Amino acid sequence: MSYFENIKTFIRVYELGSMSAAARDQRISPAVASSRISQLETHLNVRLFQRTTRMLHATEQGQIFYDGALRIIEAIEQAEADVNDVTMNPRGTIFVAAPLGVGRRFIAPAVPEFKSAYPMIDVRLRLSDRKIDLSTEGLDLAFFLGNPKDSALKMRKITDCERILCASPDYVRRRGHPKTGQDLISQNHDCLLLRFPGSPEFQWALKTEEGLRKFSVQGPFESDDGDVLTTWALNGQGIILKPLFEVAEHLRSGALVPVVEDNPPEAVQLGCLFGHRRRQDPKARLFITFMVDRIKPALEAAAKISAAPVG
Repeated sequence: MSYFENIKTFIRVYELGSMSAAARDQRISPAVASSRISQLETHLNVRLFQRTTRMLHATEQGQIFYDGALRIIEAIEQAEADVNDVTMNPRGTIFVAAPLGVGRRFIAPAVPEFKSAYPMIDVRLRLSDRKIDLSTEGLDLAFFLGNPKDSALKMRKITDCERILCASPDYVRRRGHPKTGQDLISQNHDCLLLRFPGSPEFQWALKTEEGLRKFSVQGPFESDDGDVLTTWALNGQGIILKPLFEVAEHLRSGALVPVVEDNPPEAVQLGCLFGHRRRQDPKARLFITFMVDRIKPALEAAAKISAAPVG
């Protein structure tokens, strides 16, 4: 088992490019991580990494060993998954990521129920609106809103998620009611942007008579937390572009009102990404199916709430 652990540590050092980062990921000390790499190098009689005081790079032998090590780990994990599948008693830990809105509203509340149904599976949930990299962050699956282009991953689409532009009645009274995407630009509206490294949010893609068009918008505030943007919008600070389910209750109560109705945003996919394998890990398959069965009805209910008349 120690050799197996050494290989897993080597893979994480290779992928993260850092002994200390791999140690944190593996929940071991940097000294233990370094010792495992040294044991591998002694066993193979080659140097797997070139180390300096500031940098760590895989050698040619390390690059070759990485490809084989991945196959070894995946074969063992697949064997374990097959055993779990046969016994119908899946166990272990599953690492899951999700956008803040989806995670807080749908996934996190259902995790205790999932744990009750499958007591041998532990869940590690990470919520963030930034782009997630499954391989470098040690994740089994990641829910997403958008249109991912990563061909190295498999995707299960859950549904198309309607989006809406909205603002508080106070903001509309003070700044006017924009009807089109061009109004956002010409009337210099304050747009509250979801921004993080690599974010495309500086442009809003809206539907026009000529087709989908991107409008370069700007505003005084931005955040990498979508719920912060909603709070700012409720306080009259600007216009937000949000999935309908995140603001349905506020639309129903009148705390937010739709704007730019002539050029609505296009819907985005709500789905789940997971790595390519011959067969999907039963734990991941169970978790995805469990959550899909709860997310789709909740989204339908949100659409009904937003469409219902007040009073």
